[in-house]
Parts: sequence; C-alpha cells; structure tokens
Amino acid sequence: MSQPHNFCFPIRTLSNDRVKLVPLSVEKHASSLVNQLIAHPELYAHMPLGPYTSTSDFVSSYLEKTSFPNPGYFTFAVIDLTRPASPEDSEGELAGMMSFMDTSTVHLSTEIGFVVVLPQYQRTHVTTNAVGLMLQYALDGPDRGGIGLRRVQWKTSSMNPASARAAERLGFRHEGVLRWHMVFRGGEEKGKVGNGRGLPPGGEKGDLGRDTVMMGLCWDDWEGGARKKVEGLMARRE
Repeated sequence: MSQPHNFCFPIRTLSNDRVKLVPLSVEKHASSLVNQLIAHPELYAHMPLGPYTSTSDFVSSYLEKTSFPNPGYFTFAVIDLTRPASPEDSEGELAGMMSFMDTSTVHLSTEIGFVVVLPQYQRTHVTTNAVGLMLQYALDGPDRGGIGLRRVQWKTSSMNPASARAAERLGFRHEGVLRWHMVFRGGEEKGKVGNGRGLPPGGEKGDLGRDTVMMGLCWDDWEGGARKKVEGLMARRE
C-alpha cells in the first residue's frame, strides 16, 4: 500500500518537457534508487543522513522518520523524461530524489535539500530543471500554479563548494556560515566529510563536525530577476 504524504501544502506532479518530479513511492522507486546508491556512498558524504545499506534501511531510517510523518518534509523522485521508459516510470528513468524540508505555513518558507542525483545524470539538465521546478512551485503565486512562499533556503557543507556553486547559479544568495552546525556521529566510519577541524575536548572518537553555508532565495529576488534567470537556464539545450 502506498504511503500517503503528510505535507503541509498541496502536492502535485511538477514537470516540464525534460524532467518530472513525482512523490517518491516505496513500491515504484525505493529499491531501484537504493540499489544504485549503494555503490556510491560518497553522495552522502556531506549530509547528516545515509548511506543506506538496503531498501528497508532507507525506508525505516529515512522515509518513515522524515518524509512520511513530518508535515514540513516531502520527498520527490526525479524522473529524466529525455530517457526511455523504465520499470520505475512509463515516461522516463529514475534519476534521483530531492526534498522540501523545514517547511513552514506560518513563515511561508521552505528548504530544498537532501538532493541526491545519480552519477550518470550529474552534469546534465537534470539538477537544474528539477530544482527549477521546485523553485517555481515554491515561489510562484497561485496565479502561476505555485504556493507563493516568501523564502527558499539551501544549506550545504562548507566543504562542498560544488553545491554552493550550483545554488548560486540558480539565484541563491550567500547569507552566512553556521559554524559547528552539525555533528556527524560516527562520521569517519560512514565516509562523511567534516569541517577539517579537530573536535572539542570530550568529543567522541570518529565523530565529525560540519560547518553549514546558509543560502537563500526570497520572493523579491524571484520577482526581481531570479525567475527569469532560472527559466533561461531550464530552457538551455546545450
């Protein structure tokens, strides 16, 4: 039985002619995604979550603790529509997953996070179009099919400059660094990348610390040119 979502805003399929975002389904997507990710634990190196060793681990440790029960959290499966039909989707191939996180109906804000794109779809149109679709849905008003939020944020490790560059390319502004923002428990064993500094006295051996770069894209940025920039990037056919 499919798990109903609990997201605090309406959810629909987000799509253009190249990419489609659909609610991540345990039955349709989880096994294929996890089986491909098992060979690439480095994709979780800067994240507090993962890596996952099995589909059941992914479902119980991630979906059932975040995306399914939390009204501020929702995970999409990303489908590349330029590829042939697959067992996971009749219109294309499963390329990864992305989430809305820390979403607030009070403050009209959200975060785009837990962005995981399978290696063969990286440096293609997939990430730009998928994030672009999420930005359009979040920041456009109801007259354009969006939910009219005032802020979308993007947080990444200070040791992951590629993520920050990707966000800047899509119009996010650098707002600051949250020092010692996260503790990666057992991070060394899990292949995590810390902030490069030693732990304080009493720190557990094998733990790592993360400094987090905070970036934001707000409604006035969007109306002031970011929407046009994102739409231009999504329309490129190089």
